[in-house]
Amino acid sequence: MPDVAATEGGALPAARRDATRRSAPFVRASAALHVGAFGLLLADPRAWPLVVATIIPDHLLLAWGSLRPCSTLVGPNVRRLPHGAPRPAEIALTFDDGPDPATTPRVLEELEARGATASFFCVGRKAERHPRLVAEIARRGHRVENHSFSHSNFFCLYTPAAMARDLDRAQAVLTGLTGRAPRWFRAPAGLRSPWLDGVLRERGLLLVSWTRRGLDTVVRRPDAVTRRLLRGLAAGDILVLHDGGHGGAPQGAPRSVGLEALPRLLDAVATAGLRVVPLPETGLAG
Repeated sequence: MPDVAATEGGALPAARRDATRRSAPFVRASAALHVGAFGLLLADPRAWPLVVATIIPDHLLLAWGSLRPCSTLVGPNVRRLPHGAPRPAEIALTFDDGPDPATTPRVLEELEARGATASFFCVGRKAERHPRLVAEIARRGHRVENHSFSHSNFFCLYTPAAMARDLDRAQAVLTGLTGRAPRWFRAPAGLRSPWLDGVLRERGLLLVSWTRRGLDTVVRRPDAVTRRLLRGLAAGDILVLHDGGHGGAPQGAPRSVGLEALPRLLDAVATAGLRVVPLPETGLAG
């Protein structure tokens, strides 16, 4: 849980104070609560039971809002395409954790065969290793978005400054490879810090989660992945698969369950009269 205690004299560190000013109302209120609690302790140390009884529920709410990928408590979070999207019968298909030279080219072929375009949330470090593949994603009309540089399991515990460095590094790599600055950010595993919203606002990036995800890095059966994504499918949905990582693969043999599920998903979407598109550049709703 981020430390929002005040420093000597009651002031937050400058970098954290700037992030707080740009953060969601609940996060700003939480920071103010911590500053107030610190002031109360300075005035009357015997008030510590009241301070603890107030701060603990606040920390629990911050943790709940940060660790639920689709929560909006700690900042705006787009989970569906906006009302009034260019065409009403559209869904957004997104791919995380790439690029991967074994999987991404095959995903691109499947999409092209069906006239579908998507958004690829690329990891900056992988993009550096496979620059031509990132450029190819963009050349085929898909959009390359920011999925952090390191894809660290500890991203949600980063300080605002560390998050900013990671995002900036990925943004620079992806912009350089595609000629377009990513507009969207998806946190690794969807987990984030209360400070992320402020960092994103400074960079003009928008946080997106999903309507539903296939869990193709966990589930071994492509048919189960497809069922998860199609259950309740409707225009405006944002779906997640992966073109990087090979969760659910048999030992010793890389296998992309998401890639195996993709043709069935695309066929079912077409049968439902829906069109697969990337995330929009503008006209957003949370």
